[in-house]
Amino acid sequence: MAHRPAHQRRPRYRTPRILDQTVRIKDYPQPIRQIAIRDLDHDKPTLLLTNQLDASPRELIDRYARRMLIENTIADAVNFFHMDALSAAVPLRIDLDVQLTLMASALYRLLANRLGDRFRTAEPASLFRKFAEASATIDINDERIEVKLGRRGHDPHLIEAGYGDSTTSIPWLHNRAPKINFA
Repeated sequence: MAHRPAHQRRPRYRTPRILDQTVRIKDYPQPIRQIAIRDLDHDKPTLLLTNQLDASPRELIDRYARRMLIENTIADAVNFFHMDALSAAVPLRIDLDVQLTLMASALYRLLANRLGDRFRTAEPASLFRKFAEASATIDINDERIEVKLGRRGHDPHLIEAGYGDSTTSIPWLHNRAPKINFA
């Protein structure tokens, strides 16, 4: 049972203090590795239990950090897209709700990436407030689809990302490309 620093890739927490020990659990046939980690910017130590006896503490801490990012993304989807309030009464409908939620989440990620570094890590709720929650006038005729957005503070970011010059045609609208006009 020894304390030793484990260096992480994130510069903010270069040397967390860890306690790495092997323990036995009643009614479990193999030894379990218990790692307690301090100085990860939490009030209490983080405790990892694993049957990975050969992996280094750094590998396990990095894996834990990646999993936490995934769990936080799922938690954000649950909060923003209301996955905990699925309206489905039958499994098929629940699958559809989850699929639509995943698609919406992926579309917000695409928007964030297209908007550049400033918004790359923005949460869907924040992107929604800044870019999607807006009034617009849509004019559809035989030749074109014109979207006129009201004035908003984040319009320059949309223009810089190329949304004002978009020529992507929409197959189900007779391959017409919407033209987005900013106030």
